[in-house]
Amino acid sequence: MKRFAVAALAVLLMGATQADDEYQNLLARLHITSLRGGADGMNPKAPNFANFDEARVGRYTLPDPLRLANGTAVTTPDSWWTKRRPEIAAEFESEVYGRLPANIPAVRWEATGAEVPSNRAVQAVTTHFVGHVDNRSDPTRKVDIAMDLTLPAGRDKPVPVMIVLTWHGPWDNAPVPPGQGADWRDQVLAAGWGYAEYVPTTVQPDDPKKLNEGIIGLVNNGAPRPLDQWGALRAWAWGVSRVIDLLAADKRIDAHRIGVAGHSRYGKAALVAMAFEPRLAIGYISSSGAGGAKLLRRNYGEQLENLAGEGEHHWMAGNFVRYAGPLTANDLPVDAHELIALAAPRPLFLSAGIGDGTKPMEDGWTDQRGMFLATVAAGPVYRLLGASDLGTETMPPVGTEVTKGALAWRQHPFGHTMQPNWTAFLAFAKARLTAPLP
Repeated sequence: MKRFAVAALAVLLMGATQADDEYQNLLARLHITSLRGGADGMNPKAPNFANFDEARVGRYTLPDPLRLANGTAVTTPDSWWTKRRPEIAAEFESEVYGRLPANIPAVRWEATGAEVPSNRAVQAVTTHFVGHVDNRSDPTRKVDIAMDLTLPAGRDKPVPVMIVLTWHGPWDNAPVPPGQGADWRDQVLAAGWGYAEYVPTTVQPDDPKKLNEGIIGLVNNGAPRPLDQWGALRAWAWGVSRVIDLLAADKRIDAHRIGVAGHSRYGKAALVAMAFEPRLAIGYISSSGAGGAKLLRRNYGEQLENLAGEGEHHWMAGNFVRYAGPLTANDLPVDAHELIALAAPRPLFLSAGIGDGTKPMEDGWTDQRGMFLATVAAGPVYRLLGASDLGTETMPPVGTEVTKGALAWRQHPFGHTMQPNWTAFLAFAKARLTAPLP
């Protein structure tokens, strides 16, 4: 209890300036004196070992995406667009991912070089870009967005492009293991598409101790962010929008067929981008788990309390931490099915990987069934808007794709990776984006 009192005193003494410990500062501003710990996915003997047993999930009730806050049913597309969708988006902004600040500076893109990649099976050209964020308001904080754009060579018409959130490390060029298809880049190029490899951590560090850096630190001049302001997931999604600014102005690119793809924490950010960026035509969301497509009300795998803890809270809005303290996941005004619904009626391919069952954290941490059920629960919104839903409420066997609707699902048996589902996604994308969207 004493440490919270010390943090509160620090806030009083320092006013709106940053306390020594950002997380303790956040708890003090939320008037939280204790938090529930997250689930342990590694140690079966731990008292808080994560649940990986469907029989122990428990009962929960999801918010109705087609019922206004005042209880009125939403029965028309107009009511969705003008009333219900804004309500849901506002709740996600206030309570989960945070709102965008009004004073975000502009980005100036610079091409820094080009090359013909030697390791691609299809002839292509890669252009390296840096997006310089205007930092005249705080020259001590520099934000340069890294992005490489690769387009197939010899095309006489604009091509679709997938924005792929990536870590850009040496593992990116590692050989694809047997059975997982050709390298996803070769598949994209062979389909006649291009890809933009965007590095989100150049927008905002993936570090809870560095919220005074990156775009969040620049906007706030290093001071603690307001409790309802963006976390890293929303900031990374904002970076997707800035990449679209560049791509949409390039005559080699079909601006009506720009999609986004991401895996794990970047799958979370890609789904947030789909929810808040209407220029995205399609999304490939891989193993996004808690904070992404997993229902937070489900007691399986990673829990809300993990996201709200000291190691991951920077992904979310400050207000989100309250749901691991005085409030619970059942108090959330929204859940993952409504995040998926915010993408409607655009096509969305949700996927997961599972291993051989010997590694519970890897196999079940992202809660594959929880992501599938969220996709099912988003279906009524898709149907209301004239699009087809997943078409089933029964989770299909591993390796079986469900891709006949605007919502799609596939789970592969190769563990925590998005590579094996690219073939199914591209087939889905080509079928769904046969003509430019209006």
